[in-house]
Amino acid sequence: MSPTLRTVFLLICSNCFMTMAWYGHLRNMADKKWYIAALVSWAIALFEYLLQVPANRIGHQVMSVAQLKILQEVITLSIFVPFSLFFLKEKFNWNFVWAGLCMVGAVFFMFRK
Repeated sequence: MSPTLRTVFLLICSNCFMTMAWYGHLRNMADKKWYIAALVSWAIALFEYLLQVPANRIGHQVMSVAQLKILQEVITLSIFVPFSLFFLKEKFNWNFVWAGLCMVGAVFFMFRK
């Protein structure tokens, strides 16, 4: 598997953990004290970092840091929007679409030769 595909795969997995760590407690632990939610979130975030760090090291072999960051943000939005709609039951907002289009533009400019 190419370094780019490994990076994307690891970033997708990492972002699944990150999204759950950062926002999952809003639904699952709303009745708990904030510090309990923080401890659980930190435990989940450990898995994010165990995937994120190798993803960045692998990706940096073939991409600049700026390209890695833009890739990370696109993956983050790609995971966060469905998570917020289906898991957190947020209402659809057209701003998700406009933000996504802006991210497509960012990817275009960051990765063009």
